Amino acid sequence: MKQLYLLMIISIIPVIALAQQGSISGVVRTGESPVAFASIGIAGTTIGATADENGRFVLEQIPAGTHQLNVSAVGYRPQEKTVSVKAGEVTTVSITLQAQDARLREVVVTGTMRETYLLESPVAVEIYTPKYFQKNPTPAIFEALEIVNGVQPQINCNVCGTGDIHINGMEGAYTMVLIDGMPIVSALSTVYGLSGIPNSLIERVEIVKGPASTLYGSEAVAGLINIITKSPATAPRLSADVFYTSHRELNTDVGYSKQWQKASTLLSANYFRFNDRRDVNHDNFTDVPLQHRISIFNKWNLSRNQNRVAHLAARYYYEDRFGGELQWTPAFRAGDSIYGESVYTRRYEMLGAYQLPIQENVVLSYSYNDHLQNAAYGNTLYKGHQRVAFGQLVWDKDLALRHKLLLGAAFRYTWYDDNTPATQQGEGETQVNKPAQTLLPGAFAQHEYKASDKTTLLTGLRYDYNSEHGSILSPRFNARWSPNEDNTFRLSLGNGYRVVNLFTEDHAALTGAREIVIRNELKPEQSYNASLNYQRYVNFAGGFLNLEGSAFYTYFTNKIVADFLTDNNLIIYDNLSGHAISKGIALNTELAFTFPLRLHAGATLMDVYQVEQSAEGNEERIPQLQAPRFSGTFTASYQFRNLGLTLDYTGSVKGPMHLPVQKNDFRPEMSPWFSLQNLQATKAMGEGLEVYGGVKNLLNFMPKHPLMRPFDPFDKQIEVDNPDGYSFDTEYNYAPLQGRRFFVGLRYTLPQQAK
Repeated sequence: MKQLYLLMIISIIPVIALAQQGSISGVVRTGESPVAFASIGIAGTTIGATADENGRFVLEQIPAGTHQLNVSAVGYRPQEKTVSVKAGEVTTVSITLQAQDARLREVVVTGTMRETYLLESPVAVEIYTPKYFQKNPTPAIFEALEIVNGVQPQINCNVCGTGDIHINGMEGAYTMVLIDGMPIVSALSTVYGLSGIPNSLIERVEIVKGPASTLYGSEAVAGLINIITKSPATAPRLSADVFYTSHRELNTDVGYSKQWQKASTLLSANYFRFNDRRDVNHDNFTDVPLQHRISIFNKWNLSRNQNRVAHLAARYYYEDRFGGELQWTPAFRAGDSIYGESVYTRRYEMLGAYQLPIQENVVLSYSYNDHLQNAAYGNTLYKGHQRVAFGQLVWDKDLALRHKLLLGAAFRYTWYDDNTPATQQGEGETQVNKPAQTLLPGAFAQHEYKASDKTTLLTGLRYDYNSEHGSILSPRFNARWSPNEDNTFRLSLGNGYRVVNLFTEDHAALTGAREIVIRNELKPEQSYNASLNYQRYVNFAGGFLNLEGSAFYTYFTNKIVADFLTDNNLIIYDNLSGHAISKGIALNTELAFTFPLRLHAGATLMDVYQVEQSAEGNEERIPQLQAPRFSGTFTASYQFRNLGLTLDYTGSVKGPMHLPVQKNDFRPEMSPWFSLQNLQATKAMGEGLEVYGGVKNLLNFMPKHPLMRPFDPFDKQIEVDNPDGYSFDTEYNYAPLQGRRFFVGLRYTLPQQAK
């Protein structure tokens, strides 16, 4: 009888338990759209579910009472919701998630030389992915940066089309360009090497505006651009991107990756050809230089215990570039009858990193590049050869009580030779060629203190010893304060320096159009910078708004300036007797909606000038050339999901900028307002295939008066009917000499096989 009672009690317990349970049924939305495959769980339990493609979910057998639902989905902010469950009833809920900019959780390395979330970095870092640059496809990273606010790819020669990258109005020589954190593009390669970095290599681009010499040494004065290359372990198995324009430009990118158990490799190749001698302005000179180049890149990753770093990459780059009179042929190279600028460039690069097999996190990074340039600028033949070897050992240590320490030692060796007075000693019969060799050992220390979840302090100091200029110190201080996850303030104080070799960095000194005069022995430039950055994240029912504003101020001493105005036939270099200033404000906005529209816009207002002190003690303010007071960028993308079609509208706006005019020049000393705009449509064909096409320079803008006296490029008739004493000049430029053109392209991606 007792056994029967026990059996009845045991059978009744589940019924009682079920009577005390209920269930939750709901839907997860963002605006009016469902959030597919969101994760839903009840805090403190193992009860959970995944929403279906319509955002609907059901949770069953939930004890009666009050519970907290935790809801999350990729690309959205996590949401908590309190729900009351009644016994034997179904509780219906509706949960709204707010979209989140995924970049805020991306990992960056450039600002502090260690991996950290973008939102938590004490240094303001901007991230741009290939998807962003694909909104306006270009053959190289140089042209792609046109749609980045505060970054200005500047063409410096109207004949050979060379250029550099300005940050916040400062010349390209103050911008350091890194590949995987290594100073690959520097000195001689800043003239031509930027055009040889294809977009197919890029995983992402990290940009820091402001001095970064404490971690990266010389040249990081205006800021730095770190090009992170793709990882062989995650790169598509096969990728191809080909486009062709109505101006007969052909660009081809092909990539292949292979993975094994212990290693993976990526092989990438880029081919670019432009062979159309266009002369829209009828000056008998090519509007755009002819180019024929190839770049081959190979990267290897090794799988090691404890995920230690080990990778090695190599790249070969060759380019044949010509600009000049339409009837020029190679037979006229370096002659004085038909003017042409013909440049052959060959580069070898190697870079890698290896984490030592010890308990501490110590990484050895290294790079080497060999750059050979053979150029003819009219009847001036220039041959330059540069080798740069770089090694760096970094110890990254997490200390107790929220402290992190970064210690490093670096060594840079630069060897340079050319056929100019830069590497010649003596005169007449005693003149000998002596290649320049520079040793630059250095050490740096950085301390990061996370005082709280809201406050992070960063201090650093670098010591370098230059074999020609002696000791150089570079301190820095950064602070981040986030009162909440929607607001972040960043303060940056720092020092930058740059050791100069004019013949390797300033294209104007190489063209042969003017004679070079160096008045005194040039001293290293120093800069002192302060900037304040504010980032605001705003959620609203239909999407999110990401606002970022910065105010910056940079003070230069020993700034090296080029005087184009004193004599039309000379470029006079000297350290500035006074000082130089770069100051301004910048604003970036990103607006995304729950419907498929995404907008980016940025504007920079700046004032860049130098103050010279005369022998009489008077000060004269001279504006910086090719530095517009206002510049802006914008992108707008809309996706027609049912059609698999995306429209991208991109562009830039530039205000008036001062230009290098001659004495009594008939050309305006200020450029006009202008805008370069592009429109593109991309159609997804399925299985990784996309077709795209559009128009570049939609408004067909081209600068006026690019060349002075193109009919007499060798100045043979300079004394004939020339009352103002004009001479042939190629430096007057403010925009690409390429009008409206249409393009069509094909993009294919074969992803990695699932393991």
